[in-house]
Order: sequence, then C-alpha cells, then structure tokens
Amino acid sequence: MNSTRTETQNRREALNETHVWQVYARRKYDEPLHEIGNVMADDVELAQVYARSIYDEFSWVEMVIIPRESIVTVIAS
Repeated sequence: MNSTRTETQNRREALNETHVWQVYARRKYDEPLHEIGNVMADDVELAQVYARSIYDEFSWVEMVIIPRESIVTVIAS
C-alpha cells in the first residue's frame, strides 16, 4: 500500500501538481454553491484553467476554487 501512495506522490511531483483545489459552482444566482469536484494544480492560475475546462458541462453563473489545505473541519465523526 505504501508503494501505491509513493507512486502517486511521485507522479504528482513529476507533473508539478502537488495542491488539491476543491471546486464549487452554482447554475442560478438563487442556488447555493455546490461542490462539483476537485482539480490538482501547483498554482491558482492553473487551477482556475483546469476547473473551468474540466467542469464546463453547465453554464455556471459562479465557480470558485478553494485550496483543500484551507478547509477547516468544524465537526468530525
């Protein structure tokens, strides 16, 4: 199992994709933001490009990205 994790880490480092960004979007202004997925990119500009191109199946009125490491757990089970 450590072998798989190490291989994944090596691939991410080789691709320079070491940060995970959560992607949230809404289709209508009166809807809440919904988590629609995530992208891996080393900087915010590249994460924006990835999010916009990967999750283009709808006409979003708003899309935001948040670095996964910035998410704070409030309740954990």
